[in-house]
Amino acid sequence: MKLLTKAIENKLTKNFEANSDGEDSKDFKPVVKFFGGGACTWLITEYDKENDSFFGLCDLGQGFPELGYVSKTELEGIKFPPFGLGVERDLYWNADKTLSQYADEARSLRRINS
Repeated sequence: MKLLTKAIENKLTKNFEANSDGEDSKDFKPVVKFFGGGACTWLITEYDKENDSFFGLCDLGQGFPELGYVSKTELEGIKFPPFGLGVERDLYWNADKTLSQYADEARSLRRINS
């Protein structure tokens, strides 16, 4: 599955540029949700194309969701056992909170609830 459409990439890049303009960081609603392996979830708000990195809330299913960066290339290369399925984009998901609201909730639940 293709992780990004052109429209999603444009929105993520626009958010990244807005947060790298030297002013206070903006708290965006996540633009896209990725998932895989039954327990892994990523809610992404920004994409730094030059450095091939997403920013968002990352949950690897170990009880410690955190805000951070993840490589687009690495996400595209992950294959989950036993069938070798990759990371997928949730086609029907829409954010109803800002990233910080999702992060606060995830910390208290010890997982992303979306």
